[in-house]
Amino acid sequence: MDTLTRMRTFVEVVEAGGFSAAARKMGRSKALISKYVRELEDELGARLLNRTTRTLSLTEVGSSYARDATEILQRIEDLQSSVGDAHAAARGRLKISAPRTFGDGELGRAIMDFVVSEPGITIDLHLEDRFVDVVDEGFDVAIRISAMNDSSLIARRLESFRIMICATPDVIERYGMPAEPHDMAGKPCIIDTNVAYRGNWPFMLDGERISVPVKGRVEVNSPNAGRQAALAGLGFMIVPFLVVRDDIASGRLVPVLEAFEPPAVGIYAVYPHRRHLSGKVRAFIDFLVKWFEEHRPPSGMC
Repeated sequence: MDTLTRMRTFVEVVEAGGFSAAARKMGRSKALISKYVRELEDELGARLLNRTTRTLSLTEVGSSYARDATEILQRIEDLQSSVGDAHAAARGRLKISAPRTFGDGELGRAIMDFVVSEPGITIDLHLEDRFVDVVDEGFDVAIRISAMNDSSLIARRLESFRIMICATPDVIERYGMPAEPHDMAGKPCIIDTNVAYRGNWPFMLDGERISVPVKGRVEVNSPNAGRQAALAGLGFMIVPFLVVRDDIASGRLVPVLEAFEPPAVGIYAVYPHRRHLSGKVRAFIDFLVKWFEEHRPPSGMC
């Protein structure tokens, strides 16, 4: 009899609260269950259980061993499941949440490429800028700009995400090119109310992260709306690079204060922390990681 079987039997006895209950659950005799636990104790050279005719309790060593053994058995089960899921066909309905700006662009292309490659998958794609509750709202995967500190979710990085400030040549000519972050305080700015910093724009100065309060006549809750305001000459805009990449290339918008940009943030696929990750979710996330590796721009970030 191997150690793993004895370990499983001991854990079943502990969880069931006794030998008889464990025997019924496992479909084996009480005598055999007792034998396995006794052999485990002999193998370890330590008493794990205090037994009387009426009660059963863990010793101090037994309590520690039960906790560690449960974790080991869970890891083994998860490993076996992950191997099986890796070979399982990707199929079924996949409910996905993503920011509208990102979903309307490269992420949307990646998702549709995935659907083309997996005929067994159907998707329910929600493009919205609000912060969804992945578990309560039943999403399989959510794409987020930054990883959430949430123990119920697992995050896998897909790409880096650059945030920049830009304006039209006319706006720069009219109000002057800012030389350092604090110059922005006196210039007209377009405020995106959908981001955490809103009117306190982040910068790096002398190796430290700072924020500069800015003001303007225009507030929006979408980077695309902010882009339109910037193109209309209404001020400077802090915006994801991917939203204005073509405008920067054509000269319609000009980047400013590039040397003071905050570090790039990550684009993550997040999903609930489940013991058995479904084949459809695993296939989708693996596809996204590979897709972004293959479509990464020369700059190395979006």
